[in-house]
Amino acid sequence: MALPLEKYLRVGKLPHIWCPGCGHGIITQAIIRAIDELGLDTQKTVVVSGIGCSSRAPGYMNFDTLHTTHGRAIAFATGIKMANPELKVIVITGDGDAAAIGGNHLIHAARRNIGLTVICFNNNIYGMTSGQYSPLTPTGSYASTAPYGMVERPFDLCELVKGAGGTFVARSTAYHARHLTNVIKDALKYDGFAFVDALSQCPTYFGRRNRLRTPMDMLNWMRDHAVSASSWEKMSPEEREGKFPIGVLVNQPSRELTKVYGEILAQARKEAGANA
Repeated sequence: MALPLEKYLRVGKLPHIWCPGCGHGIITQAIIRAIDELGLDTQKTVVVSGIGCSSRAPGYMNFDTLHTTHGRAIAFATGIKMANPELKVIVITGDGDAAAIGGNHLIHAARRNIGLTVICFNNNIYGMTSGQYSPLTPTGSYASTAPYGMVERPFDLCELVKGAGGTFVARSTAYHARHLTNVIKDALKYDGFAFVDALSQCPTYFGRRNRLRTPMDMLNWMRDHAVSASSWEKMSPEEREGKFPIGVLVNQPSRELTKVYGEILAQARKEAGANA
């Protein structure tokens, strides 16, 4: 008997390649549940990814999908949305795709307010290539390329997108699975650029080097350090130390790019017809 969400999966592609205990399957399920609960038309939903552990997710998802070059997922997704604004375009990305090689695409998509839903599977590490540090690796953490501890400061992607003009910014974690689904639903309903920072555990390459040796250790860390957005606003800088907010952090509706562009095209065609 088919499972309720099986229709959204390419069952023949399973089992997946993710390590035991990886949080990426939880986040992928949250995306699928959000799509199911919203009743999105699967024939009008496109899922785009670049390269990385997270970017393998579309291969298991039964939609029109695009597995693109490293860091260019948002660029490809932008082309799809501009060509057919009626599509719901979801971008699945990771540490490097979103914050390193793809960082420029991220900030400009936010600035333009183009109608993409970008979900970053944030596991604080480059997992597919053996655990090198990433722009999201916390200061002091250990990685294969930081054996004495990470000395650089990491990006807070929510603050980065907010600073770039992002009009919908949210965060949740693999621990808060139901909360994550609801946050993704809010992002999918948003008419404009929506960014979700989804914290994911990587026990294989991040956890074992940082005294979080099991998936449960990492999930419990998320539980113990996450604070609701409403509580976060009431906390002092000292109380916020070592914590992070989850929930919808920014929701400031603004005109979506393809709609503005469509109006310009209509006006140009009208003027061209008048001058013919």
